[in-house]
Order: sequence, then structure tokens, then C-alpha cells
Amino acid sequence: QVPLMESGGGSVESGGSLTLSCSSSEYMYYMAWFRQTPGQEREWVAAIITVDREPRYADFVKGRFVISRDNENSYTALLQMNNLEPDDTGMYYCEAGTAWFGGPFSREDKYDTWGQGTQVTVSS
Repeated sequence: QVPLMESGGGSVESGGSLTLSCSSSEYMYYMAWFRQTPGQEREWVAAIITVDREPRYADFVKGRFVISRDNENSYTALLQMNNLEPDDTGMYYCEAGTAWFGGPFSREDKYDTWGQGTQVTVSS
């Protein structure tokens, strides 16, 4: 497993913004963010494919989040989260594919490496 390093979590008030970063030391075919909110199963948030950089989002994102690859470091994926709500509180995990397993990218079994997670807390 190639370790992924996440950063950028923190505490903000409702309506605030945070940008999460996920860095890898190796090429990843695709990278994604999942999250686990209190009392819930881990759920997919967004994914980006390295080749086409086309983002994919879960419906609940509703245009509030943007996933992208860092232009300075193509091994880094960013998740810009805007207009955060208390329901967005949880642990956010970066996951990636070291090989091409294909979609759907909302499924965790399509990823074979992941990070330790970064906490996001949104207060009302």
C-alpha cells in the first residue's frame, strides 16, 4: 500500500470553507474523497481521474465542493469545500487506485490505498 497524506481539516462555522489536500508519492490512476459522519457508514464524496481530470461528485455535494489536482504537484488531489453545513462534520478520507480498476468510483472496492483521515467539524 502506498500511503496517502491528508491535511487541511479543521473547525469552521456553518457557511465556512475548507480545502483538504491529499498527497501521494506515486502516480495514482484516480483519487477520491470519502467521509464518515457520526453514526453513518463511510460514503463517497468525489473522485477525479488522473488522465482526464474529469471530476465526479456525490449528489449531496450540490455544487458546494470542488475536487481537483494540484497544478504544481500532479500527485496531489484537493477538495475545496464551500458553504459547509453541520451535517458535513466527520472524518474525511482520501483513497486512490494504484492500478486501473475501473468504475463506478463511488465504490470503495475500486481503491487499494488510503490515508488516515482528517477531521472536519462544522458548528452551527
